[in-house]
Amino acid sequence: MSARTPLVERRLDVGGVRTRALLTGAASPAAGTPFLLLHGYSDSADTWRRVLRELGDRGQRAVAIDLPGFGAADRLTRDEPMLVQHRRLVARVSRELWGDEPPIVVGNSMGGALALQCAEDRPSPAGIVPIGPAGLEHPGWFRMVERQPLVRHLLSDVVPVPGPVVRAATIRVFRQLAYADPGAARREDLVRFAAHYRSVRDVRRLLATGRRLLGELEDPFALDRVACPVLLVWGERDRMVRARGARHLLAALPDARYELLQGLGHCPQLEDPELVADLLTGFRCALGAGGAVGRPTTAALAA
Repeated sequence: MSARTPLVERRLDVGGVRTRALLTGAASPAAGTPFLLLHGYSDSADTWRRVLRELGDRGQRAVAIDLPGFGAADRLTRDEPMLVQHRRLVARVSRELWGDEPPIVVGNSMGGALALQCAEDRPSPAGIVPIGPAGLEHPGWFRMVERQPLVRHLLSDVVPVPGPVVRAATIRVFRQLAYADPGAARREDLVRFAAHYRSVRDVRRLLATGRRLLGELEDPFALDRVACPVLLVWGERDRMVRARGARHLLAALPDARYELLQGLGHCPQLEDPELVADLLTGFRCALGAGGAVGRPTTAALAA
């Protein structure tokens, strides 16, 4: 078996905001339009590691970043909405890495909502790939997080909770909510996720951020401004953000292509990174060829 393409980890300071980036080794514009990968609420750039390796093995340029308030990025400021801060960082990172060359912006959950908002900007991305995007229906995902018995126990303040116990509880909650089959979750992915939550204070801060995000996900889009090609991807067994939300986007953007992934949950990039890389590569190739991206199928619309 051939060696996998190594990932490069870099610290970036863009417009005074410090963050972490994971990059594939490919650097030449000949590799095609680059991908900029955005994680969801509570997650980090680590969620894209295996997709990045798949893309790197195919010679693709791709970068995943930690968004402010998450991972190793700076914390959010209190004086403006969090998605505004995220959107500005995405634009600045894109210019820092690729100049005037627009990337394909790919985002999962909160990152999918951010990708849709980025498509409202001018100049717009070369294309966007929202994966289970938040914000298309009433956001019930946060209630699911808050009501988890383990989360409520962590915050009960009955006894001090050691860091290893916090991380173990975080892993159990994430496994239950993010995967179609929790038993199939890879230990290394779970450990990387939990590494960012070392204390009850971290969990409290995460929940406070979630409450702040809720208000911003009420009617967050101006879909009539989206002019770039769109590939909408959803896990058919997504329990956090239901796939029925796709109807709203497809009604507003009838030329969008829609892929409903059977047997996958909220984070397809973790459950089947090769399939996600296939979809991204196919989307990029369609853009490069100047062909139609595709329309949703009848089966997809019926989902």
